Formats: sequence, structure tokens, C-alpha cells
Amino acid sequence: MTISTVIVDDEQLARDELAYLLKQHPGVEIAGMGANGLEALELIVDLEPDLVFLDINMPGMDGLALIQKLREKKIPLPLFILATAHDQYAVEAFRWEATDYLLKPIERERLAISLDRVRKAMEERSRADVPAPAPVAPHRARLVLRKDNRNFVVDAQDIIYATIDNGLITVVTGQLEGESSYKTIEELQSNVDPDTFWRVHRSWLVNINHIREVVPWFKSSFQLRMADKRQTEVPVSRVQTRRLRALFKL
Repeated sequence: MTISTVIVDDEQLARDELAYLLKQHPGVEIAGMGANGLEALELIVDLEPDLVFLDINMPGMDGLALIQKLREKKIPLPLFILATAHDQYAVEAFRWEATDYLLKPIERERLAISLDRVRKAMEERSRADVPAPAPVAPHRARLVLRKDNRNFVVDAQDIIYATIDNGLITVVTGQLEGESSYKTIEELQSNVDPDTFWRVHRSWLVNINHIREVVPWFKSSFQLRMADKRQTEVPVSRVQTRRLRALFKL
């Protein structure tokens, strides 16, 4: 089990020291590092890490305020290990459901215990993510796309991918690129065949039958090269990387 990890601390020395300790654990992948809460917010949204080592006392947005901001924005929370030089935050840390609480300087043996807790928590999350059987909703075989003030009817199976930007969904087929009347990717996804269309990223929905190539990318991540004329490269979120590996036996 690989643990995709982000380190957030306003002290460069503390980030480097923790990174050094983590590199001694083969199952831990450091995906990024930040110096404050705002950088942490961007890293969590972009990288979707499994785990964040988070300093509590930072200028601007501190660690606890960051967790609150993520909850307000309804961004899926990674696991958190809070790190600080002060022990008075322990109760507060667990009130925010942190996986663990480490005092600086971080000791090797104590860090190993924390990582064991993270692995157990990830296993529990994986079991909880297995969906219960649900009634099969009817899906649309044909959809309408708008282009040049005209409405084109396309077969759903001809859709190569859909993406959303600034609230506008663009749908690409082999012959046409147009706008969908759906307001969200989730709404579009719920109206097409779930065995064929895969939400590989929060902004992208792809037809697995039109994936041309799986491209290794930065830090054990992947992109999908699609079978449209431009051979569009679609990012695969870290959350979906496990399904990608299983789907294509990587």
C-alpha cells in the first residue's frame, strides 16, 4: 500500500527533516510540500493525497483552520497527522479527527507507529468505500449537444470524454465537440452507462472504450490519452489510480 503524502510546515528545516525520515519508509511517497495553509489547500485539491503531515502553528491560515476550510468547501479530507512543538493542542487535534498527533522533534520510532495507524485507517476507508448494491437507474442512449446554435443528437457510446470548466460541460465525440445542457459532471455521469463512463478526475468523465493509451506521469501518477482527433491527455486523480491499475492490470 503506497501512502501519497504531503508535508506542510512553515519551517524549511522541519519539512526537510520529516521528508528525510519518511524516505526511510518504502511505502511512503512524498507528493508535495507546502509552507502555509493556503499552499496546503492547493496541494490537497490538486494532488488528492492519502495523508498530510500538518503543522498547527503557521502564519495566516493555521493547520486547524485549514481542516475547517476543507470541510466548508466539501473537499474530501485526507488523513491528517498534526505536528507541533506544543503539547496543548492534543485534545483539539483529536477533536478534528486527526489520525495522530506528533510532538517535534519527531522521533523515528514514534513516526513508524503513526504510519501504522495511517495504513489501518486507509484499509478501513477502502472497505467503507465499497458501495452497497443499488437499484439500477435507466441511462440515456442518446444525448443532445449544442454547437453553433444547433442541437445535435449523439449516441452516448460515441462520447469520448466530457470535461467541465467554469460551470460549462464540453462533450467530445469522434465527429463533434459541443456543449451539454447538464450543469455538473455528476449529473451527466448519472445519466450514462456506469460500466462505460468513468469519473477519472473531479473535472473529467471518460468513456473507457475510447482510451487509447495509459501514460505514466509525475510521481507514480498517470494520464489517459484519449482517441479523439487531438489525442487529449486526461489526468487521473490519485484516488482513481488504484482503479486504473486494476482495470488495466498495471
